[in-house]
Amino acid sequence: MLLEDQRFLHEDLERLEQGISDRTLEDPRHIRDRLNRDHQISGFLTRIQQQSERLLDIYNDTEGLRTKEIQSISTGDPFDEFYKQLNDIKDFHRRYPNEPVENLERAYKRKAPGEGESATAEIDHMFTGEEAYGRFLDLTRLHEDYLNLPGVQSRRVTYLQYLTIFDHFTPPHCPIKRSEKATDQYFNYVGNVAEYLEGFLRRTRPLDDLDKTFAAFDQEFEKAWEAKEVPGWGSETQSVGPTAPVTEGTGEGIWCPDCEKEFKNENVYKSHLSGKKHIKAVESRKANTDGTTNSDTNGRASTKPSTSSTAKNLKERAIAEREWRIRKYASTMETVRSDTRVNVERRQGMTERERQQELDALFAESAEPSLRPSGTADDDSDSSDDEKIYNPLKLPLAWDGKPIPYWLYKLHGLGVEFNCEICGNFVYMGRRAFDKHFNEARHIYGLKCLGITNTTLFREITNIEDALKLWDKIARDKKKEKTGGENVVQMEDAEGNVMPEKVYYDLQKQGLL
Repeated sequence: MLLEDQRFLHEDLERLEQGISDRTLEDPRHIRDRLNRDHQISGFLTRIQQQSERLLDIYNDTEGLRTKEIQSISTGDPFDEFYKQLNDIKDFHRRYPNEPVENLERAYKRKAPGEGESATAEIDHMFTGEEAYGRFLDLTRLHEDYLNLPGVQSRRVTYLQYLTIFDHFTPPHCPIKRSEKATDQYFNYVGNVAEYLEGFLRRTRPLDDLDKTFAAFDQEFEKAWEAKEVPGWGSETQSVGPTAPVTEGTGEGIWCPDCEKEFKNENVYKSHLSGKKHIKAVESRKANTDGTTNSDTNGRASTKPSTSSTAKNLKERAIAEREWRIRKYASTMETVRSDTRVNVERRQGMTERERQQELDALFAESAEPSLRPSGTADDDSDSSDDEKIYNPLKLPLAWDGKPIPYWLYKLHGLGVEFNCEICGNFVYMGRRAFDKHFNEARHIYGLKCLGITNTTLFREITNIEDALKLWDKIARDKKKEKTGGENVVQMEDAEGNVMPEKVYYDLQKQGLL
């Protein structure tokens, strides 16, 4: 019954297209409902691909069964073929009396909550409470793994700092040396980070063509690896001896490439060169570089590298590939990353009870739309108009659209007004916003309109008159310095030493000339 299967597949494809169009017209307000809609559409698209492949196989008819069935219907007695298929159907249902019949008309329609469908059950188990349905990252377990890595155990990196540096793998942000990255512990760590970020992207962006994006990342890595341009994994061509220090790290001191350490003082660096730790690091670095450079310099003598060096190169390449992916994943989620940092800072100032209340409010808010009956669209619009937030103190609104607590309002001093005449008499609420505005474009533009170019010296100055007075004083002082330096009288002693007039007379009085 290939023709019936063919008809069924065509009907299924049309029902799937209708289901996708119905869900595309929806505009969910909550992020959980939106994710649920996107995942359902993604599942429908996958089923369309599967059903289309089955339909193409039927049309190709490699075994000739479809042609035989058409011939049997068109050439023989149609009633004989009809009763034959009818007997087959009765025989099937006689053997399987409880076989459910799939109703395509209702298969892809959104069911009401009372019909037994759990609308967002899959989404509820897909994210943790910290992720808030894909709004934030949850790197707490990976942060603990990072703190246990060799080279990081002596440093106290907070979770907030880790959110900033988890995609940095070169000094000075990453204290792990290249030789320490070859361990299994580090290999598993970067693998877990890359796996989590990739899974987070797939969970939050189900309708994007992520496979194509990931393939582009792999191609970029292949080119960078062949050109030896992967950060932290370039060719080690630096000298192994104590000479030729390289300036790296913060760029201010002297960098020791063997110990991967920065020195602010040159004398400390020179005394460090004769230490046992530095000599040991030089020997280990030389031993590591000999295994890779000897195969190139002595190509005729040894044409094949050793098995250990080949395995090491393969492992370094795998680690570098995972680090490359983490950088790319983090760059695509920069907005989520910044939101996560803001959320962590906000939650650090809350008690455990407030965090739990916030989490309960998030679940309750997301569950409200699914508990309402399907035929109350007009009631929802009326109730949303009637619901007004009670805010008699005119407190600022939090991220959930509700007023912040009054104690938090008083703690940050949001009731204190700060007026800035340079910004056009703009009023800033709270000391934090007032201090922050000195580096913003509005204040800098106001100073430039007054002819002031050096804005760093005008902090805490909000009046135009005071700013102009200070700028005139700075200009006068600079002019006085310039003219004073030009009018200094120079004196010369008998030996030809040139000095200012005051110093000359002081030395003459002391009898030193």
